[in-house]
Amino acid sequence: MLKNMLRLKFIIPAVFGSTALFVFIFFGPPDVYTLTSSPAFCSSCHVMEYQYDAWLKTGLHRNIKCVECHLPNDNFPNHMAWKGIDGTKDVIFFYGRLFSEPMKISDHGKAVAQKNCVRCHGEMVSRITLGERTCWSCHRRVTHKAPLTGDLF
Repeated sequence: MLKNMLRLKFIIPAVFGSTALFVFIFFGPPDVYTLTSSPAFCSSCHVMEYQYDAWLKTGLHRNIKCVECHLPNDNFPNHMAWKGIDGTKDVIFFYGRLFSEPMKISDHGKAVAQKNCVRCHGEMVSRITLGERTCWSCHRRVTHKAPLTGDLF
């Protein structure tokens, strides 16, 4: 009995401490979520400058943030989990110089982007038979092509 009480003395503070640390890391200091969701933050890595310029200059979807297309937006916990996973991966790939040039979107990234296209443009897409096609197979300017050269990034 005494042994169990001693364990609880350590377990309860550890649980509360871990929970507090998780909440702080998950929600971060004020405005971290907003800052890391901004297109300016996404373009702060030099490998994303072309994609940012293409997004800014083409005018298509210029009023929405990168995370609206490139992260799952079906529910907040899933969004936050993938924000952490993709953010960590991006940091490792960028600072480890493991990225390929030209940049290519992953298969998971393609699936997420496709779901987000359908989420935002569902009424229009409901009248189309997509089959295996992606939205950007027809709407090529959405894929961060250079506005003047047409190069795909």
